[in-house]
Amino acid sequence: MLKQRTLTALIIAPLAIAMILWAPTAFVAAIIGVLCLLAQWEWTRLAGVKSTASRVGIVLANAAAMVVLWRLREDAFAWWVIGGGLAWWMVALQWMRHLSYAAAPTLKNALIKLVACEFAILPAWLALMKLHGGANRGHAWALFVVMLVWAADTMAYFTGQRYGTTKLAPRLSPNKTTAGAWGALLGAGAIALIGAWLLDLRGVHFAAIVALSLLTVIASIAGDLFESLLKRQANVKDSGVLFPGHGGMLDRFDSMFAALPVFVAGKALFDLVFAS
Repeated sequence: MLKQRTLTALIIAPLAIAMILWAPTAFVAAIIGVLCLLAQWEWTRLAGVKSTASRVGIVLANAAAMVVLWRLREDAFAWWVIGGGLAWWMVALQWMRHLSYAAAPTLKNALIKLVACEFAILPAWLALMKLHGGANRGHAWALFVVMLVWAADTMAYFTGQRYGTTKLAPRLSPNKTTAGAWGALLGAGAIALIGAWLLDLRGVHFAAIVALSLLTVIASIAGDLFESLLKRQANVKDSGVLFPGHGGMLDRFDSMFAALPVFVAGKALFDLVFAS
């Protein structure tokens, strides 16, 4: 499994880094949009939607929603969408305290999970596009937040494997440990320190971005745990089999969906504060 995970990462990571740094935002929006729609396809299965036609319809409707959001990305409405994503993750934290909520395979519960999908995926995609298309080194900032989550996921895996004894949330995910969570914070913290320095941040702004990065990692862990809840309720191990050793697209993006609205909204707030 480790060999598969490593080979998959070595193939995908350089391509993703090159795209984020050098491709125009419209191209990145299209590619990441497709990946998000694949994650959504997997989410519909976890939600209990069995009809292929219904699942296709949901994905196509969200593709159309992405086109609309792309056109509105510079409007104030875009921030309301991102704010909706932030609010959703506050709700998700409460949901994870009540594991039986929406667990029964009913139409009502499927609809609840589909609504949750909208608030998780669309705001995250829009947040990344606003960051990437930003006038002030937007491509570099987009890579910064992606690297944060990658580092957190990677360090969580290895420290959890090596030192993990105490379970982080055993009722949600039996494999996640407190050691893995600390490893995620340590790995992402190192990326934050290096990245913030390379982005020419100094003083209070430097400290603020590092603090925001650590908060972003905590959000990413929540995203990972929420997907574990969905998989547990659906009684599956992985959301899909798209990536050898890594599972499906949702398994790869779950952390990112929670992290992006937090980081992008926080950075926008800091930019306003430090510009004044």
